[in-house]
Amino acid sequence: MSTQPPTPSAAVGAPADRPPGRRTSHGSRWPTPPLNRPRSLRTRLVAGVLGLVLVMAAVMSAFSTVSLRHTLRARTDGQLRAAAQRAADKRHDLTQEAKNAQAQETQGGQENQDGHNGGAGPDTQGVPPGLDAAGQSTGTLTLIAPASSGSSGEAAAYIDKDGHYAAISREDCQLLLSETTRDHPVTVHLHHLGDYRVMASRDAASGDTVITGLSLEADKALIRTQLLIELAVAAVGALVVALVGRAMVRSSLAPLERVARTAHRVASQPLERGEVSIEDRVEKADLGSSAEVGQVGGALNTLLGHVESALAARQHSETQVRQFVADASHELRTPLASIRGYTELIRREGADADLPEEATYALERVHSESVRMTALVEDLLLLARLDAGRELRREEVDLVGLLVDTVADARAAGPDHDWRLDLDVLEPPADATQEEAEEFLPEPPLVIGDEARLRQVIVNLLANARVHTPAGSHVTTTLAHEGDALIVRIHDDGPGIASDVRDRLFERFARGDSSRERRTGSTGLGMSIALAIVQSHGGGIEVDSSTAPEDHGTTFTVRLPAAVVEE
Repeated sequence: MSTQPPTPSAAVGAPADRPPGRRTSHGSRWPTPPLNRPRSLRTRLVAGVLGLVLVMAAVMSAFSTVSLRHTLRARTDGQLRAAAQRAADKRHDLTQEAKNAQAQETQGGQENQDGHNGGAGPDTQGVPPGLDAAGQSTGTLTLIAPASSGSSGEAAAYIDKDGHYAAISREDCQLLLSETTRDHPVTVHLHHLGDYRVMASRDAASGDTVITGLSLEADKALIRTQLLIELAVAAVGALVVALVGRAMVRSSLAPLERVARTAHRVASQPLERGEVSIEDRVEKADLGSSAEVGQVGGALNTLLGHVESALAARQHSETQVRQFVADASHELRTPLASIRGYTELIRREGADADLPEEATYALERVHSESVRMTALVEDLLLLARLDAGRELRREEVDLVGLLVDTVADARAAGPDHDWRLDLDVLEPPADATQEEAEEFLPEPPLVIGDEARLRQVIVNLLANARVHTPAGSHVTTTLAHEGDALIVRIHDDGPGIASDVRDRLFERFARGDSSRERRTGSTGLGMSIALAIVQSHGGGIEVDSSTAPEDHGTTFTVRLPAAVVEE
């Protein structure tokens, strides 16, 4: 029974709360973009203009409201003085009529006088004299306080909204008497009648204190109406400003947005390798749309021109270097083969010859170095061909058969290691029922690619695990499906890879230990060749490793796109 290898996270001791992010082909992570994106320039401009409009509307509304309130207050004070004068004239007329009636000394006149006083005086109707004067408006109040303490109590009433005379509560009367000043209008809030503008005067004939007041409720309603109208106008104006401003800002920023899209298209192009041609440029119409956009667009066009020239020079230099490496590797193969052949010939035919010990040692060294140089030349030639984009063989490759062969070869080469092969891809899903498991027919794990090169990748990774782990180490190879990809994981419980070495593991001629590498005959190109082969198949390689004493090991993960099986 196959043994399931530890997961990569468990193998390398990765923390469970590792922040999410997108992995690169080397196993590093791109930083996660921030959740809170900054507001666009368009939004800021519209918000700024709208804010200024609202502030101006608020200032104008406050100024108009204060002005209206001042105007209404001045008008009310004028009306209040006029009402007080009408009431005083009315009381004067009543006094003159009473005097005339007394002078007649007739019963009829006396009765006429008594009837008139009863109709207007506080003793008969409860209406203060003067409140019934012609021209007094709704809400007008009058309070007469006798000058002498021996007289009867105050007479107070007001005209309600129906035009009838209504009494004023004792509490409001006391409030009027305590807060009203003589010959100077003041605002008093009555508990039962609301806000009133009142003033006090002294009756010339009787010496009584007369308080006259006008209601401010109509003025307050007018101010509230104005505020509502101003609020509605401000809201409509803000909406219009927002829509019109948005359209104007969008129209003004359209050239800048096109410049940004041009830069984005250029940034999305793969510029890191290969022959690159940057065709995108800022249009001439956008360059002349405004001075600011013209400056930015012109600078961007100049920058793109310099970048294109630099990339062309880089590609030309890389092409020359790649061609030189390919030519040199190709030319070196023949003399290296000759050297190796002559050394093998001398060793075979001169076996019986009595050669000096120094000569035998030198011959062995020449032969071993020729073999090492031949491997290096072959690796360089392969990398040069892969960099040049030479087409690989495209055929269906069965990864099961490939892994069975390579693990068997690794077991023969490293009998002191524990080699395991776990083919999860051939097993039914873990949540499958017993009936589904019995009827399960695995799909063949096929990829489209070059079998020889893919075999080279797996052999290289297994050899790396064998060479750099001590005897008795467990090496587990797993094949599984993940979405539309086939995943090959090679995990070992060896000492792990140091972080400084892991960061440059896939670089060319990268060596973790120079002495060890020379002892094992490594060229430092194995990982870079494996990465180039897998990338040429549209896949990637990741490495996770830990050197912690309690949890150490290394996991290489090869991801290849699965071939579509036609039914």
